[in-house]
Amino acid sequence: MAFIIKPLVTEKMTKITEKRPNMYGFLVRPEANKVEIQKEVEAQFNVTVESVNTMRYAGKRSQRYTKAGLVRGHKSAFKKAIVTLKEGDEIDIYSNIEQ
Repeated sequence: MAFIIKPLVTEKMTKITEKRPNMYGFLVRPEANKVEIQKEVEAQFNVTVESVNTMRYAGKRSQRYTKAGLVRGHKSAFKKAIVTLKEGDEIDIYSNIEQ
């Protein structure tokens, strides 16, 4: 079962990766645990994982005022994992992007 949804490519995660080049972030399925995430990253990217830190974020309601009136919605809940690799290992996230 695929627990990794996609890699995190955000400003904050890019700053973390610049400071510590062996740390990478991924959006993962909410039911995934650290061991499953570790096994999938090792199998998918052929690297050795030292540690996995996970964070859960709750969904939030949002609203904004527009010309058409009040627009209400919500942001989805998600789970994120920060994976620390063994020194010397790295993941090339951009390798499989086609132009």
